[in-house]
Amino acid sequence: MSPVLSIVFLNYNRLSETRWTLDRLLRFARGREDIEIIAVDNGSTDGTREYIGSLGRAITPVLLNDNLGIAGYNRGFEQARGKYLLVLDDDSCPSDSSVLDLGVAWLDEHPETGIVACRIETPTGELQWSWHLPEDPDRPAPSVAFVGCGFFIRRDLFRQIGWYPEDFFLYQNELEVSIRCRLEGAGIDYLPECRVIHRGVPATRPGERRIFFSTRNTLWLIRRYFPPGQRPRLIAGRLLIGLGRALWFRQMGAYMRAVREGLERSQPYRPLPTWLRSELLPFRRQNEIFSHFQAWRSSFKGRNP
Repeated sequence: MSPVLSIVFLNYNRLSETRWTLDRLLRFARGREDIEIIAVDNGSTDGTREYIGSLGRAITPVLLNDNLGIAGYNRGFEQARGKYLLVLDDDSCPSDSSVLDLGVAWLDEHPETGIVACRIETPTGELQWSWHLPEDPDRPAPSVAFVGCGFFIRRDLFRQIGWYPEDFFLYQNELEVSIRCRLEGAGIDYLPECRVIHRGVPATRPGERRIFFSTRNTLWLIRRYFPPGQRPRLIAGRLLIGLGRALWFRQMGAYMRAVREGLERSQPYRPLPTWLRSELLPFRRQNEIFSHFQAWRSSFKGRNP
């Protein structure tokens, strides 16, 4: 029997997180021939590679020799046999086994939907905010994007658009996939019943990578998809936002490299239809300095009544 759902996650030097995630996934999938688990290791040196390889036929291991970034996911996607994929991080996992069936059922019943964006929560049950969330995050709604640590996607659609963009390496790859899926006519539905718990270990994600890849890749997206009349304001906003974060993390070297690569590397302009540019308004606001400041001030006031 071929699996209906392939669960794919990627690890890099986080053995304890991988053990925790696999323990739960193996319990969720026990006795189910319609689910397969694909664990990708991105060249770890902390024992994770050996641990994944020791689990035998319970999972499909994909053991890479080097850290390929998000390209490591693609090696796992290529091994998947399921009609649908559930994509996770090594530190994220569905809240319970019912989430697996909910995501599959939604895609079965909604052929126009290409991606199900899950509700991402902290271990204490708090919603992890993201710019694409609807006004009422407790109700299903169309979405323009998703969070990469928990989403369902049709495998054939993902393969058709070329999986994750490997040159991004890290960060903002979800938005590139979202845009490509929407251009293929596939919808993205946010489904809060599909709860994914994201434990998050920021200590293993240094500020240098956060500054470099998020700045560079956002500049690429702006130059690739937004018309010339909008680009200067968006680029200026992203540069100022990135500068502020670089100063905070003391990563000016990474920031300057990101700016250079983000602006110098050729990016073919791919004009978006008006309806999709309208859907991407929240992303534009995230990269306009005034809107960004207003959102930050509102969030700050909400935490400090």
